[in-house]
Amino acid sequence: MSTIREETLKIEDITLSSVAAHASQTKGRKVPEDECDIRTCYQRDRDRIIHCSAFRRLKHKTQVFLAPSGDHYRTRLTHTLEVAQIARTIARGLRLNEDLAEAIALGHDLGHTPFGHAGERALNSAFPGGFKHFEQSLRVVDELEKDGMGLNLTYEVRDGILCHTVGKEADTLEGRLVKYADHIAYINHDIDDAERAGILTEQDIPEHIREVLGKNKSQRIDTMVRAILEASDRDIKMTPHIYDAYDELHKFMFANVYTNPICKGEEGKAIAIVQELYDYFVKNPDKMPPEYIRVAEKESPERGACDYISGMSDHYALQTFNNLFVPKFWAE
Repeated sequence: MSTIREETLKIEDITLSSVAAHASQTKGRKVPEDECDIRTCYQRDRDRIIHCSAFRRLKHKTQVFLAPSGDHYRTRLTHTLEVAQIARTIARGLRLNEDLAEAIALGHDLGHTPFGHAGERALNSAFPGGFKHFEQSLRVVDELEKDGMGLNLTYEVRDGILCHTVGKEADTLEGRLVKYADHIAYINHDIDDAERAGILTEQDIPEHIREVLGKNKSQRIDTMVRAILEASDRDIKMTPHIYDAYDELHKFMFANVYTNPICKGEEGKAIAIVQELYDYFVKNPDKMPPEYIRVAEKESPERGACDYISGMSDHYALQTFNNLFVPKFWAE
């Protein structure tokens, strides 16, 4: 009698495109494991990511706005969930592997620092060899989770996580579509959050862009997703006129939101906090938790400090800074 997993693999063979990544054809894991009788390898990877500690910490990490006072601003976790939803929609429309796309999307930002890209810039400046969040995301799933054992994910999920941003293209179409899903999610929810913060309104977006992409978040997401479904065949693409409008919108957001003092005015303080924490733990690696002390001893104090700080939530980083550098009665 066939297992549930075996029946799922048969369904994949019937329903998925010939260019999709079939779970039955995975390149496998670094450490071979017995297969689950219920879940495919990509479903198993998705579950491992959702249940890991780095995923839970995303709920208290900045997306764009540092420590926003409202309940409805995006965090790194809500961003991740929106990317996963868009990725699944695109994968379904192209008859690609939804489970693989979802696993990559859920894991793509696990290595992000506290305080968003400000924290990333601080560690990139401080850590020898530089710091990139997508490289750290892979390090999290490979080497840091489960007390240094890692999650032992499949090659395809690991490749998609590493290649979700600029640079090398992922080997699978599922990995490549996550890059687009990431862009679609953040450009639209950043507009939404910027409106909430009073930085701009929908009407501030140039009218010719709104005419092409849509008048609100839902219309823009729908337009961009449909443009990918229309243009993609043996690679993931977006129809040129929609991509051009998206590119204009991104430049508009960079000029009006991503460099806006309301949005970014406190980033210098966040960078200083990360730099001070890094310097302290490099000089005092014994003050880190045991798992990071082991990294410091095995690799270097710099590597241990980088891993420890990049995994912190915004609140934990600030709390640690206050405990180390601010007199107790001042921090209360």
